[in-house]
Amino acid sequence: MDFAPAWTALQAIITSFVARLPYVVLAVVIFALFYLAAKGVRVLVRRFTERRKRHRNLGMVLGRLAQALMVLIGLLIALVIVLPGFTPGQLLELLGIGSVAIGFAFRDILQNFLAGLLILLTEPFRIGDQIVVNSYEGTVEDIQTRATTITTYDGHRVVIPNANLFTNSVTVNTAYDKRRLQYDIGIGYGDDIEQARALILAAVKRVDGVLREPAPDVIVVELAPSSVNMRARWWVEPPRRADALDLQDRVLTAIKANLTTHGIDMPFPTHQILFHDQTEETDGDRTRQREGWPAGTGETPRPQGIGSVIRGAAQLHRATDGREATARPGAAE
Repeated sequence: MDFAPAWTALQAIITSFVARLPYVVLAVVIFALFYLAAKGVRVLVRRFTERRKRHRNLGMVLGRLAQALMVLIGLLIALVIVLPGFTPGQLLELLGIGSVAIGFAFRDILQNFLAGLLILLTEPFRIGDQIVVNSYEGTVEDIQTRATTITTYDGHRVVIPNANLFTNSVTVNTAYDKRRLQYDIGIGYGDDIEQARALILAAVKRVDGVLREPAPDVIVVELAPSSVNMRARWWVEPPRRADALDLQDRVLTAIKANLTTHGIDMPFPTHQILFHDQTEETDGDRTRQREGWPAGTGETPRPQGIGSVIRGAAQLHRATDGREATARPGAAE
């Protein structure tokens, strides 16, 4: 076999590579410079936006985009240096041809990207805010162009696409410096409402952390079957969930202690059961179908009370036990 043509081609490739080696080195150096410059631009953008709290999140994303853009420019320049026949116009032509296919393939990604930019521009919430979206509640850990990451209170990380955040309702618990908490307390119908109101207010005001302005209040919200329900409302600062739960624990403990000390009843739900005697003489014609008794012409049962029914059931039970004892082997010995 003649390997001379293959060897000649390999020598030509090696010679061409050696000839282009300085250009490759120059391309790597230029790309490295652009990469370092991109990181510097990202840092500068973040430092500039950190002075403005309102656009801090947007600055982080703009920094990432500026870094990616500079890296792309450096890559294109490096390719032009290494490949003399390559031009950025060829890349744009390829992107133009495949733009429709790319648009359909990455529709969801582009939708989330645009939603992320709008969220970062309008800033309905920021990193560190505590939000509730659908069934998830937690602290915003990061806002990216594709998705937002929150950390739930029980230690889970949830990644939510930005399109969902932009189109659904989001509750921001830490949007304001103050937050109102409330809890319903039931008192007995025989207790004095004004006395209970004063006792609850006194207990709430004694707890450290409850704001004096706006002042706490107590209102009657329901006349429930077993209790009169009163709603205690108070304001806290700051409105973090952990602080709110800790303060609520101390407030409810104080309310319970104050009401119990002054003899205010805190009833639990009760149910009343009525036994209806369906053999009452006033039931009408016993030859007709009655609830619990079949229709017929036999003797009408006499009215009975619940006590007599229970005694009859006990006597029947004792008689049944006696017959069973007599029927057992050896019982007559």
